[in-house]
Amino acid sequence: MIEKIMLGSYTRRTSQGIYQALLDTTQKKVTDVTLILPENNPTYLATSHQHCLYTVTKDGENGGIAAYQFQKEGYHFINKVTTKGAPPCYVSVDNKRQVVFSANYHTGDIKVYQILENGGIVLRDTVEHTGNGPHPNQSSSHAHYIDLTPDGNIIVCDLGTDKIYLYDLTADLTFKQLSVTSVTPGSGPRHILCHPTLPFFYVIGELNNSVTCLAYDKEQATLTVKEQYANLSDAAEDASGGAIRMSQDGKFLYTSTRGADVITVFSIQPDGTLSLIQRLSSEGKTPRDFNLTHEDLFLLVGHQDSDNLTLFERNSQTGKLTLCQTDIEAPECVCVLPS
Repeated sequence: MIEKIMLGSYTRRTSQGIYQALLDTTQKKVTDVTLILPENNPTYLATSHQHCLYTVTKDGENGGIAAYQFQKEGYHFINKVTTKGAPPCYVSVDNKRQVVFSANYHTGDIKVYQILENGGIVLRDTVEHTGNGPHPNQSSSHAHYIDLTPDGNIIVCDLGTDKIYLYDLTADLTFKQLSVTSVTPGSGPRHILCHPTLPFFYVIGELNNSVTCLAYDKEQATLTVKEQYANLSDAAEDASGGAIRMSQDGKFLYTSTRGADVITVFSIQPDGTLSLIQRLSSEGKTPRDFNLTHEDLFLLVGHQDSDNLTLFERNSQTGKLTLCQTDIEAPECVCVLPS
């Protein structure tokens, strides 16, 4: 079976935009990494049920989101919405409400865009966070993640203020804040995900290389910090948390750490606690993002600074990873999205 995987990138050196890799699940090999869409700094990607692609984009001194429609001959540009300043670092889609969200590290704001009938977008609301944290990288708000909870609330990680926000979206497509939760000072919450059956969220701390478990009260729309776990065995000055993913059965959690360039594997217990089961080299430099393939059979890592992908096979019973391939050229990869 052949699976298609989209790759977002920086375009600072040799990359020209968005690439596609083909994974042969029988041969356990990735081939044919090809450019499918020229774009400026498409560092994060999201797709809709209507086969539209929404990508981070940089347009001169402006940054924002671009919309494309998939067609047989490739991706057709629909429109882009940009504002002055650096582009956002995260984009996600709410198919039910037909909106796109973005989070901007540099400006500390989150945005919601309405999806139009043709798949294009129009900006509806912006919320700017304020505050700071104790780490040198926390001089101001750094919104780094925005996506949905399983019950349809909007969850935001602010790396600069060590806070997790929960929002609702009003009928006129504006944000309504529900709650704010503080995590460990100086941890720098980067990305967060929810367990598929248990009332727990797990957030990766970029600045202290941690995973924090939070209990979720659905009725009150609040989070409570439960426990923190280390991604590395020893502190490392140049290390920083990257991505966090979970197996579909909710039994295993995976993180990447840049600088140390490792993938860490945890098992998830019935009470939500984590147990370390494996830590191994990512086989590249700066594993900014990785993802599990459609049936969780493989894990593919993108390396920003060594311009390569690494393929691991995953044991569904133990959760452990086995190296399959390291020689996959992919320039400046920072987003791995099975398509």
